[in-house]
Amino acid sequence: MELQALPSRIGQVRRIISAQLRYWHLDPLIDQAALGVTELLTNVHRHAQPDKMCTVDVELLLDRLTVSVHDHDPRMPTVRRFGTSATSGRGLALVAAMSESWGVRPQGDSGKVVWFTLPASSPAVTMPPGAAVYGATTIGPFTGAPEAEILPVVPETETAAARSAVAG
Repeated sequence: MELQALPSRIGQVRRIISAQLRYWHLDPLIDQAALGVTELLTNVHRHAQPDKMCTVDVELLLDRLTVSVHDHDPRMPTVRRFGTSATSGRGLALVAAMSESWGVRPQGDSGKVVWFTLPASSPAVTMPPGAAVYGATTIGPFTGAPEAEILPVVPETETAAARSAVAG
């Protein structure tokens, strides 16, 4: 789904993703996917330049759900270490903590893609080998708390050890 990452659109995207996951009988993933897409879209709204246009994709391949957001800003996001009283700057750390893996792929002059995966083991979903199911929605970058410490982004995958370092 292609859209402008405005606060009024984030709720719509959450509802679209929730409906798609119900259709795929992946109800247990709705809260995590909705949280992740909300964080990514909020980042696009707050940080993306030169515009707030983005594309959200939801892909189910066998036992893995991937949600990705492509925006036009080539700048890479950063994960920030935050204090317990921080009220902002926790978005990518939340995505890292709640997902199986996550990452950022540069797209040259056309921006970047930020993505996360969730395990999708549902007996109700049977897909032939090599088949893919596609959907869409949008996401973006987050702001940091004043006391935030900038950490490097780990491209493509986030290991459990790295996730616990961000959370700890």
